[in-house]
Amino acid sequence: MSGSNKTDFTNPSSFILLSIPGLDVAHIWISIFFCTMYAIAVLGNFIILFIVKTEASFHGPMYYFLCMLAITDLLLSTATVPKMLSNFWFNSREIDFSACLTQMYFIHCFSMMESGILVAMAFDRYVAICDPLRHSTILTNSVVSKIGLAVVMRGIMLVLPYPFLVSRWPYCRTNIIPHTHCEHMAVVKLACGDTHVSRYYSIFMIFCVKGLDMIFITVSYTQILRAIFSLPTKDAQLKTLGTCSSHLCSILAFYIPLRFSSLTHRFALNVPLHFHVLIANVYLLVPPMLNPIIYGVRTKQIRGRVLLRLFTHKGM
Repeated sequence: MSGSNKTDFTNPSSFILLSIPGLDVAHIWISIFFCTMYAIAVLGNFIILFIVKTEASFHGPMYYFLCMLAITDLLLSTATVPKMLSNFWFNSREIDFSACLTQMYFIHCFSMMESGILVAMAFDRYVAICDPLRHSTILTNSVVSKIGLAVVMRGIMLVLPYPFLVSRWPYCRTNIIPHTHCEHMAVVKLACGDTHVSRYYSIFMIFCVKGLDMIFITVSYTQILRAIFSLPTKDAQLKTLGTCSSHLCSILAFYIPLRFSSLTHRFALNVPLHFHVLIANVYLLVPPMLNPIIYGVRTKQIRGRVLLRLFTHKGM
């Protein structure tokens, strides 16, 4: 009897996204909050791109990496928010199997790219502070382009096994995903076959790939801090440290929720499901929203240029 009642999802045509289980009554307010965050992210990142493109003085390595970060943030948030909002507002919970795999791929691909860009920005700060006289000769436009291409190719290639492996597993439990989007481990948990390869590869990506990124960033900032504290005056130390503050805030905004979300999903810590889903969405929405604000507020040149354009526009 039990076998006859089991639905065969070996080749599911679609999945059902439950959004945030347990918080159904708050979905409309959560959707407004997420929509506001997305609108701020889109507006802020487009402003960053526009300012850097139109100001010749910003055509340098730091701002090129900032543009890469802005583009990645736009793509990362856009890969999830539109479908999430259609779920909240129009109860459009069904997602095609191939569309789910595509969304999964892009989410993790853009996340991997963002991690790589943060490493590249740490390297830029290291050269600018520890070897300032050679900064322009080391980080030429050609080198910046090659770094950007390497970051993109790394994200594209390393994430390819995610949808490839997931598409091969049989699904005999259910096609309901208790999440707002097709998160990799949330889909893997629905499979009834041996998913150890997917799980091990996911752990490899978190600890070896993004873990190495964090190690590179830590080593860079260890050298940066040594150089800063060797400066003769406290004012010089604070001024130099201030050039890194925006990047440090971006690192914290990205890696803290990423680590928490990844560890709770893989090691089943005693965290309520709705809280885990919220944290997963924070990881996808907060960095894209905060990064343009952080760089707009903390970077004097960008802040001044934005204000100048606002006042010039009003004067016209």
